[in-house]
Amino acid sequence: MKTRIKSYEMDFCEGSLWKKILLFSMPLMFSNVLQVVFNMSDVAVVGKFAGPIALGAVGSTSILVTLFTGILLGLSSGVNALTALYIGSKNEKDVRETVHTAAILCFCTGVSITLLGIAFSRSILTAMHTKEELIEDALIYLRIYLLGMPALGIFNFGNSVLSAAGDTKRPLYFLSLAGVLNVLMNLFFVIVCRMNVAGVAIASILAQYFSAAMVLVLLLRTKECFGLKPSALKISPNKLKRIIRIGIPSAFQYAIFALANLFVQTGVNSFDHVMVEGNSAASNADPLVYDMMAAFYTACTSFIARNYGAQKKDRIRKSFLICMFYSFLVGLILGVGIYLLRYPFLGLFTNDSSVINAGIKRLSVMALSYSVSAFMDNSIAASRGLGRTILPTVMVILGSCVFRIFWIYTVFAYFKTIESLYLLYVFSWLITAIAEILYFIKIFRKIQVS
Repeated sequence: MKTRIKSYEMDFCEGSLWKKILLFSMPLMFSNVLQVVFNMSDVAVVGKFAGPIALGAVGSTSILVTLFTGILLGLSSGVNALTALYIGSKNEKDVRETVHTAAILCFCTGVSITLLGIAFSRSILTAMHTKEELIEDALIYLRIYLLGMPALGIFNFGNSVLSAAGDTKRPLYFLSLAGVLNVLMNLFFVIVCRMNVAGVAIASILAQYFSAAMVLVLLLRTKECFGLKPSALKISPNKLKRIIRIGIPSAFQYAIFALANLFVQTGVNSFDHVMVEGNSAASNADPLVYDMMAAFYTACTSFIARNYGAQKKDRIRKSFLICMFYSFLVGLILGVGIYLLRYPFLGLFTNDSSVINAGIKRLSVMALSYSVSAFMDNSIAASRGLGRTILPTVMVILGSCVFRIFWIYTVFAYFKTIESLYLLYVFSWLITAIAEILYFIKIFRKIQVS
């Protein structure tokens, strides 16, 4: 039975790839940015209305938030790739089994992250050498924020399924509403209720549960093969294995990145609290840029997986190159743009001129660095679309994680400047990108089409 294409879905296997990849990615870019707004608005509100200590406390948890959310994002990438593959091959039974297995897996993973994160949050913050004046507020923020992980797991699951079907518009609508709700609640809890870091954390998780509920209702109501039916909620061992085979290496990749960045945060913490707060303000540019670029990585995985299922090799190659170009261009424009607007951008998060000047040190290094990450991440996404994740993950661990730790204990230890610490990003991305591109070329050449 042929899968029907609705007005909000997209046929990945026919038509102009330049146009379709852009149309697919634009709503996803805005969806990703709205997810960033959850944490960014937390930092902006506490920085402006609760002072630099609260700003530093929330900023000190940003890498841990990235770690926990990254695990869920990595897992959902496996859901996206496998669902897209089965939709491309028009196998509705496999689509249904994948979706219902993934729903259980993503929710249970979110619950597990909540429980483990709350239990070990103080130990992790202490190991990161979080400043004594920041740690208590950081702990409050992190533990409350972690309560939203089950909702985030469900939303990312639903977003991945809908993206695999070519529907990136409705998740954007849901996140738009949730984003507005989050900002309004941030202002209410901090300014009116005087709840500071606890207030912004509560606002974030309420918004996350709202967006999760919306996407869940949509999947329960749809009659398409990728819809959810409570009576069909059970784990298919075969689909679980395939999701894990793609998703776990990807989740592990996010985790390893975050682990390596914990060493970076520890390096930042070796400077005074002004530098820590400046880094916290400037690092808000990272998820803004990365997540807009990530829309094209999702497109790369989805388009390649669908065309791999349809056995259209030429469209696989074109999808890879087009997504690479788009993501590089977005990274370059945003990186340079944020640097040119560095004073108003940093002014969103702090009124302290010394903190702003400290933040500019990071932005000056990262402005041209972001675009380089496109070559690495897009190649990984392309390999994932072909069902390969283990070796790309190993290369990421060696090139972008082990290398970063090596850099910290050699280059940074020698120069002991904040600029020498930030330069590790672009060098690690560059050497990893070379390996990832060569690997994708190798597996692409082995594709056989009938």
